[in-house]
Amino acid sequence: MSEIAPLIGVCLALERARFGAWEADAVLLPRSYPDAVQAAGGIPLMLAPDPLLTAEPDRVLDLLDGLILAGGRDVDPVTYGEDPHPETDESRPERDHFEIALAKRAMERDLPFLGICRGMQVMNVALGGTLVQDLPEHLGHQDHRRTLGTFEGNEHPVRLAADSLAARAAGEDEHGTLSHHHQGVGEIGDGLHVSGWSTDDDLPEALEDPERRFTLGVQWHPEADGNSRVIAALVEEARTYARERRGG
Repeated sequence: MSEIAPLIGVCLALERARFGAWEADAVLLPRSYPDAVQAAGGIPLMLAPDPLLTAEPDRVLDLLDGLILAGGRDVDPVTYGEDPHPETDESRPERDHFEIALAKRAMERDLPFLGICRGMQVMNVALGGTLVQDLPEHLGHQDHRRTLGTFEGNEHPVRLAADSLAARAAGEDEHGTLSHHHQGVGEIGDGLHVSGWSTDDDLPEALEDPERRFTLGVQWHPEADGNSRVIAALVEEARTYARERRGG
């Protein structure tokens, strides 16, 4: 019998894009995300913001063995009860509400779940947490996004709690990461524990729920790192989940 290829939902960004002769609103995602899922033996299912699924997330979660929330523009501060900072991106409420609904329900169902960068922030907001809207103002430096539009020059190390899910997924307690963000988590959402910190300034870099099988958020970008094991760890847990729900 061939090995199960788990179905991994990956949420798409909603952005203005130019392609060929066209410029229009588009749903899109860097190819590195599906490539990483496929390399780990999973099948990526691209999920566009959808008002029906926002209202009834089980309609799609019933199909999935795992869920990934990807990076992208800032989460609308209205979702955590704040006014926007001058440096906060213009919001895309359709995406925000869609991903918050999927994240919250996926965690309730104990579906293997990975939030990447913005995805970790959505995970935190979905459980009642808040965000720091401008880290350069908050921390006094630009080290979490030194260069816009690239991961080159944006490497930095994080330390991960021993025996944490984050450390097991990364395969080490001291982990080099690729970073590109100007926001971070503030108040931590219900049930989540900080399990990773920037070595440079102690900014929270990983969140997890130790009561769930695989609920992990990372502030860095494992999909952009060919040596990272984090997405493969999610896919492997999703494979186990698929095997269990299909009766072996």
